Amino acid sequence: MPDYALLSRQLDALLDTPDWLTNSAQTCALLIEELPDLNWVGFYLQRRPGMLHLGPFQGKPACHPIPFDKGVCGAAARSRQTQRVNDVHAIADHIACDAASRAELVIPVVVDDQLWGVLDLDSPQVDRFTAEDQAGIEALVDVFVARSRLAAFVD
Repeated sequence: MPDYALLSRQLDALLDTPDWLTNSAQTCALLIEELPDLNWVGFYLQRRPGMLHLGPFQGKPACHPIPFDKGVCGAAARSRQTQRVNDVHAIADHIACDAASRAELVIPVVVDDQLWGVLDLDSPQVDRFTAEDQAGIEALVDVFVARSRLAAFVD
């Protein structure tokens, strides 16, 4: 199991600028390198109502855009609740950017009570993400938000 307290300290040290673009790229790079069994990590940003747009990521080319009413990322954006899915093939409206992905964890990024975007992690392993992973990665998102100058989209 990853040492999320150590990863949190590493991320805090790595994010040495308030620039959200640099910080989101660095966050994705750290996660893909340090967490086992991932095949994609990235941010989707809300840039217009009801729609997520591809941001910095690590992995194969990704789907773009994603409406709030589709897929696991859309559910996280719509509900502002973390979505942890053990097998995405069991989700009727799953958006299959990479057919190898089986499990998914999507954490909403909220700034001043407004949705900024989501952090999406995919794994080729069924049941990859545990409750401990969810809590640890949510804490890493908190570090990202605290260290970055983020402005939420307001319609």
